Amino acid sequence: MDEETLLKQFAAQFAHGPDDADDTDAAAAAQGADSTANQVADDADQSPATFDTQQFLNGLDAIFDRHTAATEAGPYLEQAMVDAENAGDEAGLLTVLNETMGFYRSQGRHKENQWIVQRALELAARMGLTTGTSEAWATTLINCATSMRAAKQYDQAEDLYHQAQSVCRHSLAPTDRRLAALHNNLSMLYSETNRPDKAELELREALRIIEASSVNPDADIDVSSSHTNLALTLLTEHKLEDAHWHAAKALEIYRTGHLEHSAHYASALASFAQVCFAERRYADAVTGYRHALAVIEECYGKDTDYWRITADNLRQAEEAAAQAGVTVDNAGVAGDAGALPQSGSRLPNSPAQGKTGANAASSPSTVSVSTGSAGAAEAVSACPVSGLKLARAFWTQMGKPMIAAKYPQYAGRIAAGLVGHGSECYGFDDAYSQDHDFGPRFCLWLTDEDYAAIGEQLEVDYEALPRKFSVDAQGRVTFEAHARSDASGAFPSAGAGSTVIPDAANAPTPGTATHDTATAESGAAFSDVAEAMTTPIDAPLSPVTPRAQGANRRDGVFRIGDFFESITGYHTAPAQTAPHEWLMLQESTLAAATNGEVFADPTGLFSKTRQGFKNMPDDVRLALISKRLGMIAQAGQYNLPRSLKRGDGAAAWLSIHEFVQATASLVFLVNVPMVVGYMPYYKWQFAALRKLSGSMFALLPNVGEQLETVMRLSSAACYGGAGFGEGGKGAAPAIEKINDIVEQIAVDIVKELKREHLTTSGETFLEWQRPYVEDHIASDDPVLKSL
Repeated sequence: MDEETLLKQFAAQFAHGPDDADDTDAAAAAQGADSTANQVADDADQSPATFDTQQFLNGLDAIFDRHTAATEAGPYLEQAMVDAENAGDEAGLLTVLNETMGFYRSQGRHKENQWIVQRALELAARMGLTTGTSEAWATTLINCATSMRAAKQYDQAEDLYHQAQSVCRHSLAPTDRRLAALHNNLSMLYSETNRPDKAELELREALRIIEASSVNPDADIDVSSSHTNLALTLLTEHKLEDAHWHAAKALEIYRTGHLEHSAHYASALASFAQVCFAERRYADAVTGYRHALAVIEECYGKDTDYWRITADNLRQAEEAAAQAGVTVDNAGVAGDAGALPQSGSRLPNSPAQGKTGANAASSPSTVSVSTGSAGAAEAVSACPVSGLKLARAFWTQMGKPMIAAKYPQYAGRIAAGLVGHGSECYGFDDAYSQDHDFGPRFCLWLTDEDYAAIGEQLEVDYEALPRKFSVDAQGRVTFEAHARSDASGAFPSAGAGSTVIPDAANAPTPGTATHDTATAESGAAFSDVAEAMTTPIDAPLSPVTPRAQGANRRDGVFRIGDFFESITGYHTAPAQTAPHEWLMLQESTLAAATNGEVFADPTGLFSKTRQGFKNMPDDVRLALISKRLGMIAQAGQYNLPRSLKRGDGAAAWLSIHEFVQATASLVFLVNVPMVVGYMPYYKWQFAALRKLSGSMFALLPNVGEQLETVMRLSSAACYGGAGFGEGGKGAAPAIEKINDIVEQIAVDIVKELKREHLTTSGETFLEWQRPYVEDHIASDDPVLKSL
């Protein structure tokens, strides 16, 4: 069974379980949100809401208790949304949205869940929760992040999880089970992005919290789920003995507590089956998968990702058993193995490697690369990995050990990552991006106090880090851990010569495919280069240009506030009550401040500051949507056809430019920057738009391709094409096509505005839609309204 199958099972089994916050804590979300909403209602002397949140939760519990969720939960949740909204009960509606996210995830309804995630974030912002540390906001963030993770939108999920961590530190007790849920969910994200070492740490912390908070850990279903999750992660690390113990412990807890009829029992069964498969105990694997399928069918039905993935795993286990000559009866009990092994069962003497283990012995070829100082020789053959992956490996292997060795008292206070200017920060770099300002680099972000104490020396030590590294044919990066010859104070290396510190985050599982996130993003750009570079290279990667040096440097040591000020002009994001300041910030500026990856942030301060720039006030977002509607109408629907009719190709060309810019921006704004990020500067505008449009969650997903068609036809439309001569005969077909596309885009936008309840008008000349949108702006600040 390959790693991809295992990770898919890992995600699917726990998409809806006691370890997910929304399954156990919607009531907490309701309570926290109710206190805010009720205070507002009391202040306004409004009558009490008529939506009964507790009655809603009881009804939902009853549906799951009688195992009819597959057919009854969806309609029940949809009606509850309508009832809460009609009652004007925002707290009740937020509770329903939290529950709906969990259910839709369990059903694999990820596309529909985008609407729920977006509504929940917008509602929380409207209720004023996003600027506080309420339990309702923490729970909503966790549920939104988990929904994004389940849909494989990992960047957005990780951002939301980190924001949730910051909130939870202030709002939850150390033994609160929602903290365990957060650690569990983060572990799944790390597992799915091939960072099993970090996943294991998160899971062990989750298990510690759950056991500490449990009255009887030996019969606690949440403790069992934590053991199950840990077993699967240990399995990806090939720690088979530990994986076996935790998987068996999970089953033991279900039996001790007589919990075998719980829907989540299937997770424990499938987990043990997965471990058995890795041990080549195929008969026990078949038994486990068959039992798991029976539970899944009873509780969720067959039309779910749970059932399909587990059924596929069962098929593979049955095939392996047949090939090994092991017979399994129809009841799923092995002829010579008995029932499923208990926690005391011993492992075989030598762990199996799985189906593809025979191929694991081949040694990959490597490319050795080193980087020099500014102004060095011209770039040589491209580095075969993306900048973000290189940065993470450089931090993991070089930066983190250096800080642990030289600054141990600050190791729990320094944030690290790669954010800001540069193609690699957006994840769009390729071989052509490496001719300047490219190489191993990351940022270290410190508080003002810590910077005053160690900032200058830390910068010296950062600059002294060795930059020489090797990349093998599978994209794994290994740095040589010796200091530069001119460095002073570099951290000591272990042993003679040099040592290699393993990059656990990027290490693939032996005998399986590598599923590194950074590699997957840039595989098309780098795969050919990786195969071609089989001869070691020892030369600088690329020169550093003046725009990336001095005050404009893109890596090294920064004060947190100074870093964001260098990009945006602000130490922290403008206040939610300062729309004029938000409107002065360009979307591309906000994109640069919120892109990239944060590798470590022990205090959460950097992530909190970064997230502040993502949290654009909804009134500002609506004001910008209105402005974009106006420009789409003016440039695309009005001036473009008139310019083409009068034969002014230059004016028409510029109209197309304004139309495209406004429309692309509107797509990002409609999809909500907190969820998908901001539109970057022009060079990567369409790369980002294509990525967004390809997302399962995307709203207006066809607009990007339509805009590219408009641009392809613009030359013929504006300057005659085959007919030559401005406005010549050859322009007519292109003009007609462009006008049709512009109107179709307008129709699609109106449909989306209606779906968002931002308009009740069907008018497709978008200028007339602006008053409807602006009517939803709560603030009276005139800067938010059109003239």
